[in-house]
Amino acid sequence: MEPPSQSLSNSKDTTDDRSIAIQTSGLTKQYGTDVLAVDDLNLTIYEGEVFGFLGPNGAGKSTTIDVIMDYVRPSAGSATVLGYDAQDETREIHERVGILPDGYGLYDRLTGRKHLEYAIALKQSDDTVGDLLDRVGLDAAAADRVVGGYSKGMMQRLALAIALVGDPDLLILDEPSSGLDPNGVRLVREIARSHADRGKTVFFSSHILSQVEAVCDRVAILNRGRLVAVDSIDGLRDTLGTGSTVTLSVDAIPDSLTIGELAGVSDVAVDGRTIRVRVGEATAKVDVIDRIRDDGASILDVTIEESSLEDMFSAYTGEAPPTVDTSEVKG
Repeated sequence: MEPPSQSLSNSKDTTDDRSIAIQTSGLTKQYGTDVLAVDDLNLTIYEGEVFGFLGPNGAGKSTTIDVIMDYVRPSAGSATVLGYDAQDETREIHERVGILPDGYGLYDRLTGRKHLEYAIALKQSDDTVGDLLDRVGLDAAAADRVVGGYSKGMMQRLALAIALVGDPDLLILDEPSSGLDPNGVRLVREIARSHADRGKTVFFSSHILSQVEAVCDRVAILNRGRLVAVDSIDGLRDTLGTGSTVTLSVDAIPDSLTIGELAGVSDVAVDGRTIRVRVGEATAKVDVIDRIRDDGASILDVTIEESSLEDMFSAYTGEAPPTVDTSEVKG
């Protein structure tokens, strides 16, 4: 399946007056002669938004994070974070960024409390261990146990608490829902949204597409190291033309049903007193309802089914969305 033409809204953002949190220009990372992990990435992320970063396994998401945090050096191109050069001003960046990396390491023989005390001291923060524990839903008894006895979900909550130390201007969350139960997943979403609502930035990389769709203002899709789309969820829907399905229950089907003549309507199906209309544009949904009334039908019920982020992921990458392994979800 050929992916759709690119929806790269960054090319239209040159007049945006918001401050830039992350910007990459021609960012490229190649390993050896065979692996091009990130390929000429041009990306702009603004302060005050939750920005979703998606792609199949091996697409280059974690490598991009590693480069902007200077864990690895790029092969070409540049990146800035909060106005600082990602390779030349690393210390300034690390002081203002909190990161929950995928595959983080904790010390099995230290307690959760000791982890947080060390992080607070390192960032010279005024945070208290108690406040951080409350934010991520860990109780004091758990905090005083060694991390080697934690469940995956408890370790994830602790790692999130460490990322929150110092109330960072940029919060990078790489697979933040890994191992969490539904309450933990909701907590991550609430933390991300609250952070952005206070004018800070969240860079949210995840395989759980429903969580990305629920919390992110814009989404970028990376495939084989290249940026193939970046826009709001609604913007991606409009570009793909996948749109929505409007299902209407009516008192009677009009003798003359003219909704097929409307701009943005791609398909009309009638089953008994139910009309299903496929629309490719958001404005067409209202037009469909108005036209059916004009045609003489009384509308008894309306449901609207939007194309999911999973559908768009598949369309842009040519791959099925990643499956979620729930075997380690423990809380």
